[in-house]
Amino acid sequence: MFARLSTYQGSPVPPEGDLTVQSEAVVRQVQDVPGFRGVYYLVDRATGQAKSLTLWEDEGTMLASEEQATRIREETARREGQRIVSVERFEVGFSHLQPGHLQPGHLPPEA
Repeated sequence: MFARLSTYQGSPVPPEGDLTVQSEAVVRQVQDVPGFRGVYYLVDRATGQAKSLTLWEDEGTMLASEEQATRIREETARREGQRIVSVERFEVGFSHLQPGHLQPGHLPPEA
């Protein structure tokens, strides 16, 4: 499995701000791309920094998705008032999610 980590910088997000407003639209754009396996969106509300982590079946499918991913990333950043700081690519060494705690396509329960 491979991962693409994109870093964005925007304005701070208020505590009451809804981070899931655009999530369905973004997921719809990427879910049918061959090799796509999942996505995480990480946010530091205080600084406005955000990261998206997309997971790919293998390096070939990740690289084949570059053009489409660039378009989605640029459109999303523009819509959200963010600037793209960096895009990095990694091989996933390992992963583990506790069964039943996080379902694909769903956000974890609030702590």
